[in-house]
Amino acid sequence: MSTIAAVLAATPSPSPSGVPDVDVTPGVAGFVAIAVVAIVTILLVLDMTRRIRRTRYRAEVRERLEAEVAGERPDGAATDDPARRAAEDGRADVGDDTERG
Repeated sequence: MSTIAAVLAATPSPSPSGVPDVDVTPGVAGFVAIAVVAIVTILLVLDMTRRIRRTRYRAEVRERLEAEVAGERPDGAATDDPARRAAEDGRADVGDDTERG
């Protein structure tokens, strides 16, 4: 047992100052890589937001067109009601559809 203890005592432990901190950092290349990833991520989020907004607007327009073809307003009311059309147009002549203001 004394020989094992002597061998272990004779082996030096590694010192923490073996590698300088400058050699461990990513440096300029790492900074550039992270900056590129951040810029690309921001651009992708902006593009995705624009595409989602465009898709939502197209769906709303499609619903309005389908409602017009079906003969009703998007909120479910019929478009042939002259009182509702007059209220939408801001006119007082409810029964007269010859002049549109």
